[in-house]
Amino acid sequence: MIKIGILGAIGSGKSYVARNFGYPVFNADDEVSKLYKKDKKIFYKLKKKLPKYICSFPINKNQVSKAIIANKSNLKKIIKVVHQEIRKKLKLFIKKNKEKKIIILDIPLLLENKMNNKKDILVFVDSKRTDILRNLKKRKNYNSQTLKKFKKIQFSVNYKKKVSHYIIKNEFTKKSVIFGINKILKKINK
Repeated sequence: MIKIGILGAIGSGKSYVARNFGYPVFNADDEVSKLYKKDKKIFYKLKKKLPKYICSFPINKNQVSKAIIANKSNLKKIIKVVHQEIRKKLKLFIKKNKEKKIIILDIPLLLENKMNNKKDILVFVDSKRTDILRNLKKRKNYNSQTLKKFKKIQFSVNYKKKVSHYIIKNEFTKKSVIFGINKILKKINK
């Protein structure tokens, strides 16, 4: 099985690129949303660590954002609780798809949380800053303060680009993304 990790700046279109590979995708953001909506165990753990912010179930992302903005150590507390569960979900996803030739890992903190292996193929999604900002502002939970806090805990975009095996230029058109994906898949499938 080949694991392809998708890297890039927040809002660069990583999830869009991941979906267009045509292989099973592990989307960590989707998994976190499910945990917030359905997992009472996660709710109680977060409530215990952040009682001032996490007060009702299902967990509201606005509560999480307020906690992150209020204190940078809150983000680390949230990550510590949530990422243990995300690791379990990732293991289940890999086990479920063990017969697949390729799987895609769409995990924002893939490198930072050491959720990849040396053999994994890393693909960097390269987008223009203006396109990224336009894309971010379309999100319903857009909050520039929260994004700044997340950027501080992430490796730099330049570092991610440097360690990647491939770069896909995302011009926010399906044509540019598919062109980049096909080039990568041709090289991998040789």
